[in-house]
Amino acid sequence: MTDQRTPLDPVSAAITDSGIVAILRAPTADGFAAVADVLVAAGVTAMEVTLTSHGALEAISGLRRQLPGTVLIGAGTVLTEDDAKAAVDAGASFLVAPVSGLGPQPVPFYPGTFSPTEVYTAHRAGAPLIKLFPAGGLGPAYLKDLRGPLPDVRIMPTGGIGLEDISKWLVAGAVAVGVGGPLIGDAATGGSLTALAARARHAVDAVTFARS
Repeated sequence: MTDQRTPLDPVSAAITDSGIVAILRAPTADGFAAVADVLVAAGVTAMEVTLTSHGALEAISGLRRQLPGTVLIGAGTVLTEDDAKAAVDAGASFLVAPVSGLGPQPVPFYPGTFSPTEVYTAHRAGAPLIKLFPAGGLGPAYLKDLRGPLPDVRIMPTGGIGLEDISKWLVAGAVAVGVGGPLIGDAATGGSLTALAARARHAVDAVTFARS
């Protein structure tokens, strides 16, 4: 069991410090390299490449070579042990799933939860960070209420979180947030990288504001 008094592994600590994980999801991963460059330039230092994107494993390997070593590249939508192994072999620094159920992994694994029981079960199992998913329909007030009886659980809300919601979730007690569509928009499929840069700066500023 881990809690906010327990030292985190370096990867989870870096994600907590960053406050935001950019979720890269698209029909294909062809545009992820350009998107990642823009995100890093704006100050985003943790990214999750979803395995539902065609070419995701190759993209993870490519981003690991392309980006500075201080940038974390993980795999998302990890549903099976085979998924996990392939992602780690490709160079993923962390694994994220929409559900729980995977066994111990060689890199940090953040299981998906929804109910208080699921959150506490993942916490007891030793998950360093716990994904609250889908979080958008629950709202920051749900997290604030959840942290009443579970104050030491490190929770990362993901799913349906808009840029304007980032600071609200962090103030409510999230250690970081995962943001996909509202941040990436259509940039991974040929959309404006200039607009992406503005959204990324807004997201990074929201983290700074929430922690000021």
